Amino acid sequence: MTTKVTTISSDHRGGFIIVLAGSVVLALAFGVRSVFGGIVQPLSSDLFGGSIEVFSLSIAIQNLVWGLAQPGFGIIADKFGDRRALWLGFGCYVAGMLICIVGTTPLAQHVGAGVLVGMGISGTAFGVVLAVVGRAAPEDKRSRYLGITSAMGSTGQVILPLLVSWLIEWLDWRMTLLIVTFALAPMALCIPFLRANVRNLSQTTASAESISITRTVRKAFGHSSYTLLSAGFFVCGFHLAFITAHLPNYVQNFCVSTASAAELRALGLQALALAGFANIFGTLFASYLGTRFPKPYVLAAIYALRALAILIFISLPVTPASVMIFALIMGALWLSTVPLTSALVLTMFGPRAMGTLFGFVFLSHQLGGFAGVWLGGVFFDHYASYDQVWYLAIVLGALSAFAHLLVQERAAPRTGLAYGE
Repeated sequence: MTTKVTTISSDHRGGFIIVLAGSVVLALAFGVRSVFGGIVQPLSSDLFGGSIEVFSLSIAIQNLVWGLAQPGFGIIADKFGDRRALWLGFGCYVAGMLICIVGTTPLAQHVGAGVLVGMGISGTAFGVVLAVVGRAAPEDKRSRYLGITSAMGSTGQVILPLLVSWLIEWLDWRMTLLIVTFALAPMALCIPFLRANVRNLSQTTASAESISITRTVRKAFGHSSYTLLSAGFFVCGFHLAFITAHLPNYVQNFCVSTASAAELRALGLQALALAGFANIFGTLFASYLGTRFPKPYVLAAIYALRALAILIFISLPVTPASVMIFALIMGALWLSTVPLTSALVLTMFGPRAMGTLFGFVFLSHQLGGFAGVWLGGVFFDHYASYDQVWYLAIVLGALSAFAHLLVQERAAPRTGLAYGE
């Protein structure tokens, strides 16, 4: 009896440490990337004559590289160890931020803020961290562990945009980004604790030490529900990346207020912080709903509500109050898709290839992110309006809601992944 109690206590303590470390890494990874929307205007004015299209493309490249690199980091985590993937991501993140700070040309920004930061996020965000948590968690607690980690990872999006909204009032954009770069330091202290214990995997999957990546991916994309899940996640990326990158500029240019341009840009950053705060509770609530109702139906409801919220927001005059209400509602729906989507991947294929398979789902997410950020910059520079992108976001939200209604929440038949064939 004593041995059993000790084992349970050890498992509980180990699970707590992994969830805490994963939450900190996610909070920093997402918090730092969320500040770029607040420096689009000052950086573009300083380097590119006020045109935001150049740096919007950098952020779009960041989202695209984040997605393209995600399967690679997932493969590194699955085949060579989670911490190797995390350290590589951390190094890329820091290098990218430093190049962004000192860079003065479009190429430098595309490489720094775009390619390297994108790789950094890929190695330190959901694809790798949730794979560790999913493998480490007992099967009956996976949904809870994933939900808590995803929710607490939103705290960085609350704190860092607020910090930047204050710093940008007193410092230039370079000093602001330098301070934000130093905020990545605690990530290095948490990475050593992010290691899954393989005894939490089933005996069959744990014995499958060698994974055929080509076979894994081919059979996964032959499963219709996995393909629909990937397609639906494209829309999540489109919504989140567009709003994160362009909401401060949208508020600065279209909000009906007597406030100055700098104050309105700060309001946009504060709205993103509020969205991050609301996301904590929205993600936890969505994870709870996912234990009571079919996860595809919960996801369909989230995407439908996003489309409705955007439609109402752009149909009314843009005021400080409407901006904050919109941020609160969208925040509640922000990353609530992630634990549900990752849990569905786990249900379909099991935890052994989680990093690889969620990496490809997340690639679709980031292709959507690239489209959202880049189209936002293009349409604003050419038409001085974001209307076309908002309407596209509404249509995509409705289509994603329908796609998730067709997803089946069950293990993939004859994949050789869930059953260790």
